Amino acid sequence: SESRTAVLLEPFVHQVGGHMSMMKYDEHTICKPLVLQELSFYESLPLAMRQFTPQYKGIVSVHLKKDSLGNLTLIASPSLQTESCGRLDNAIGDSSVTIWHKCKWAASTGTGSEHTLVRWSHTQLTKTFKDSCPGKMLLRTDLQYRTDSLLEDANRNQPERNSYNPWGLHCHRQHLNRMSSKYNENKLHQFLLLENVVSKYNYPCILDLKMGTRQHGDDASEEKKARHIKKCEQSTSASLGVRICGMQVYQADTGHFLCKDKYYGRKLSPEGFRQTLHQFLCNGNHLRTDLLEPIILRLKALLSVIRKQSSYRFYSSSLLIIYDGQEHKENTAPFDNHLHLQKTNCTTSYGTNHSRVDVRMIDFAHTTFKGSKCNHTTYDGPDHGYIFGLENLIKILQSISEGK
Repeated sequence: SESRTAVLLEPFVHQVGGHMSMMKYDEHTICKPLVLQELSFYESLPLAMRQFTPQYKGIVSVHLKKDSLGNLTLIASPSLQTESCGRLDNAIGDSSVTIWHKCKWAASTGTGSEHTLVRWSHTQLTKTFKDSCPGKMLLRTDLQYRTDSLLEDANRNQPERNSYNPWGLHCHRQHLNRMSSKYNENKLHQFLLLENVVSKYNYPCILDLKMGTRQHGDDASEEKKARHIKKCEQSTSASLGVRICGMQVYQADTGHFLCKDKYYGRKLSPEGFRQTLHQFLCNGNHLRTDLLEPIILRLKALLSVIRKQSSYRFYSSSLLIIYDGQEHKENTAPFDNHLHLQKTNCTTSYGTNHSRVDVRMIDFAHTTFKGSKCNHTTYDGPDHGYIFGLENLIKILQSISEGK
């Protein structure tokens, strides 16, 4: 719409993994920095895969400015969408985006005035998470953010519970520091607009899984290649073909999200991976057995599709497993707070509520396939590393379902 001259980009509070900051464009749309290889994937997406990926909604331009205090302004301009497409070649290297410090929305009245909708600062960001989160009950207490809150404490242990997931804020801060020193204020940035796949959930429980036995793309430098190979060898990527990159689970007993990040996932053994998968399905009161069958069925459907995709290699892509932490009251059971969740202590509940679940592939910046606009090696057959990971994931979930 030409009359819609600017959109305030808000933080996406349910980002559980990745290193690139995601933004909320509107209630059902998120945006992320445009990478040509990912755009090429979405533009030529096989029909059979569309139910397992976010809907691609187009490209939007983001105009950046600095005020007199040096604060960044970030405005998405839908009206520039067509004009911007001709400048995509200039955006090849812009796999990162400048992040807001203060955001202003230019009024479309033609008077040149600006209405400040939200002023962001590092001390105010927690308020943004509180206001943006659909589950208000999660945030009964004041939010506190420490830069190491998801990393490790002095005893090298990761905190168990948070009232929100701070990973998105962690990404925002990193990007802000990086971009403020890298780009000038007048640079035009390109963003992909994608479906917000968790918008339909009141309390989205999200597991971000890095799939496959290889993570580096064909374009990786020798240094980056060696780094990724080492991460795979030292994690469950090598043994299982899948590792945990992030997680948030709504805990009904505390009203908070339990959060884990990629550093936690890298350290897990195969047994630790299984326990964390069990933990992802536990709401603090009981194991959500009602979710197991629909998740397994959807993973099997995805496996069938991936097996038929010749030449595709989904290097460094992730798989999201999503469900709603809100359930009917008859699906509750007693819970002993003194027992540790990771020890699979959750009592089992066989509720009749067949909850909605979702499984989505995301992050295709390093995905390659025959006919891709980006020049890479052409592979034959399906992605066996991805298939290996899916098969192991299904086996583990089936063992949990059988009570093993």
